[in-house]
Amino acid sequence: MPHIAIIGSGPAGYYTAEAAQNKWGEDAHIDVFDRLPVPYGLIRAGVAPDHQSIKAVSRRYEKTALTDTVRFIGNISVGTDVSIGELHELYDALILATGAPNDRPLDLPGADCDNVIGSAAMVGWYNGHPEFAELDPDLSGRNAVVIGMGNVALDVARILSKGPTEFEGSDIVAHALAALADSSIETVTILGRRGPHQIMMTPKELGELMHLEQAIPKVDKRDLPPEDDDAILEPGLRKSVNQLRSFAAIPESIHGEKLRAIEFDFFASPKAIVGSDGVATAVEVERTRIEAGRAIGTGENYTIPADLVVSCIGYRTSPIDGVPYDARAGKFANSDGRILPGLYCVGWARRGPSGTIGTNKPDGYDVIDRVVEDIGSASRKQGGAGFDTLAAERNLEVVRFSDWKKIEDAELAAARDGAPREKFVDIERMIAATKD
Repeated sequence: MPHIAIIGSGPAGYYTAEAAQNKWGEDAHIDVFDRLPVPYGLIRAGVAPDHQSIKAVSRRYEKTALTDTVRFIGNISVGTDVSIGELHELYDALILATGAPNDRPLDLPGADCDNVIGSAAMVGWYNGHPEFAELDPDLSGRNAVVIGMGNVALDVARILSKGPTEFEGSDIVAHALAALADSSIETVTILGRRGPHQIMMTPKELGELMHLEQAIPKVDKRDLPPEDDDAILEPGLRKSVNQLRSFAAIPESIHGEKLRAIEFDFFASPKAIVGSDGVATAVEVERTRIEAGRAIGTGENYTIPADLVVSCIGYRTSPIDGVPYDARAGKFANSDGRILPGLYCVGWARRGPSGTIGTNKPDGYDVIDRVVEDIGSASRKQGGAGFDTLAAERNLEVVRFSDWKKIEDAELAAARDGAPREKFVDIERMIAATKD
């Protein structure tokens, strides 16, 4: 019976557990570790709270988690509570599915100003991640700038632009809902170094901006390339650019009917955060042009008012002691998922922050094929029994999947009207719920 440890209980982790089940059936023991007492990683803390249909994929992961061959081991920090080396002694294969939870640094002068926030922190704040629950961004200013041209930038801009009633049916946490209800933001500028043909935004997410109650998107027609140039684009990107063209066609009279504007500023490379007394007040920008797909500065500079700046420029995997790390790419150093003998990675930890949630499924199945090639089906290691002994010796408070279900029940019971749940935003309350 092979013993497999998967570090991380997000999409990559549970798709990999599913793949291991399909490969070995009942002839395997699979432990899924997470540093939080709650599972599902990106689904719980990364997917926008108003995207409940996407979050529903967790039902598939629950089906895997409830089988006899898979255990959830929550509230255990690998690298702190237990080392990679210790787990390597216990399990035939360790698979790192830790994602990319850290923001790529915003390497600009003034980036240390107050109210300059990375997207991991901002998204974690409104999704109730314990690490970011106390963030408390200042929303009292009129202007926000979101740096980035991907779906995360769209999520942040959309959340900042919604009114309280627009969050019905979402699981946005109470502290974020209250702060957004009191927000004074009138303009959210989405800033991108390149043009409409280089965006990483998908048509569905762009289309949501046309249905906001309080806000309306705005694109300058002069930023759009000739329509005939769209013919060379792949279909998805062509649909996205068509959405931008529809934004540009909105009559000015309609703009005046909305409380807020979401303005797309293309060909705009941020150069510095301007601050007063250590607080952001503007973003200094250089106009660019595109050459061979790259943004080239033109020397034309201007400033955009910014009382809040959210950087959505990418993510990085957290290094772990004893695991080779590719600092330039922000992921574990690996060859097709193999890091070292018996040590593997999957998902964003393997390939960097790219693809959709569904991309992690073939990734998980692929890495299990490599594990089978390397270890076969026999084992002389202790596996989960050995970890249980170690956890008892260290008095580690392990949260099992049955404990998570108690946490979930308590969150469901605490839900406000119109919301699916009210998440606990601190670990102590999560642990307390397991005792009830």
